[in-house]
Amino acid sequence: MIRDPVHTEWALEEPLTEVDWARAAWRKSSRSGADADCVEVAWADGTVAVRDSKQPGGPMLLFTRQSWRAFIDALKEGDLPEKT
Repeated sequence: MIRDPVHTEWALEEPLTEVDWARAAWRKSSRSGADADCVEVAWADGTVAVRDSKQPGGPMLLFTRQSWRAFIDALKEGDLPEKT
């Protein structure tokens, strides 16, 4: 995961347990558009995975539950850096 110097609490500090993400129950955002620009989220063994719905076999971002909560809270508060 890329470390954000402003939001270091999102960074993973320890390796996560091995999970078979192909068998996970992936959920797509209810706010997904019709053009398939979506992300999917799955939970397993205390880990949250996020992937691009157009590339289910592609890379994923992995978060601990605490890091995911911090990320969601920052989204809700508008506390994220601007996209450059």
